Amino acid sequence: MYSHDTFGLGHIRRTLAIARSLRKTPANILILTGSPLVGRFEIPQRVDFVRFPGMIKVTNEDYLPHSMKLDPIEVLELRKQLILTTAKAFQPDFFVVDKAPLELKREVVDTLNWLKQRAPACKTILGLRDIMDSAESTIEDWSGKGIYEAMEQLYDEIWVYGHQQFYDPVREYAIPARVAAKIHFTGYIPRHIPNPSERKTTRKKIGVALEDRLILLTTGGGGDGYPVIDCFLKAFEHQPPPPNVRAMVVTGPFISKTYLGEIRKRCKALNFISQRFHDSMEDLIGAADAIVSMGGYNTVCEIISQRKPFLIVPRTVPREEQLIRAQVLCTIGFCDYLHPRDLSPGAIRERVLALLENGSSYRRQADRFPFTALQVICERIRFHKEHPLP
Repeated sequence: MYSHDTFGLGHIRRTLAIARSLRKTPANILILTGSPLVGRFEIPQRVDFVRFPGMIKVTNEDYLPHSMKLDPIEVLELRKQLILTTAKAFQPDFFVVDKAPLELKREVVDTLNWLKQRAPACKTILGLRDIMDSAESTIEDWSGKGIYEAMEQLYDEIWVYGHQQFYDPVREYAIPARVAAKIHFTGYIPRHIPNPSERKTTRKKIGVALEDRLILLTTGGGGDGYPVIDCFLKAFEHQPPPPNVRAMVVTGPFISKTYLGEIRKRCKALNFISQRFHDSMEDLIGAADAIVSMGGYNTVCEIISQRKPFLIVPRTVPREEQLIRAQVLCTIGFCDYLHPRDLSPGAIRERVLALLENGSSYRRQADRFPFTALQVICERIRFHKEHPLP
């Protein structure tokens, strides 16, 4: 499994969730990633990873080495060779690529071509989240980079981790019929649901009493989450929270050190809890009574899995993925959302406290969310194992 790794935590967390499920097929899973945090997560039995030098996104087209003092071209070539060499040595039955069909600067293309030519029994699979970006931006990007052709020529199957009735990428992104024929809509990826005992344990660990109502704010990787955190804290600096209401802010590991220090001081003054990173967001979500997030795919799945009321304050640049997801889910009744242009301390305070008082409708809606991805993925793996190429 190849995991995109240039910004945030979403790709590696999604890949790990799928890997944990695929162990039941049974299978040995090797994850290829440049994520600097992959070793911070719990890696289950029969799953392991190869970490190659990381890259960080500067713009949509420009990347720099995460820590190595080398020319980006040198690091990209090293990554490319490590991916290919690992595939040759591991000889996979399935090669699953997360999100980007050509990956960073086409670094996975040589490996896909080698598999097609030298290991034709290996199924090459592209995994896409429910929403990529706006239709206009995605069509322009895919047309300019030859993505439609790559999906047709390099991949045997495409898994979309979403529900076609919620958002239809085939229609929105003008996917040609030959490519659309390869697509399987899996539904969304469910996440671990802590039991009541685990919830109590987590609350005790973070210092929240059982009778307190806890608001959790998470901004994913944290690289662009400061404006949301700042506004949230101002909401309660201007007016203290109601009695027995606590908050926990998880900044994300990629927030700047300057912002991190400031946030910690402000949280301490409010008697709020702050953490930079947590290796099991499911536990924190289980301990919370309401959540504020930016609407990343993984966080949304983790929240709805646990039937928690939540508010999305999405990013709108460089992509509109989170905005579109927020609008789609809010329209269907799974969450509330606040557009960044309407973000203010008063607005976020009003929305969050309303979730604490009136979150039952969101809990009821969550029962009908299509969490079928792991079941469908395992079925597809078994199908191919039972029907190998002649």
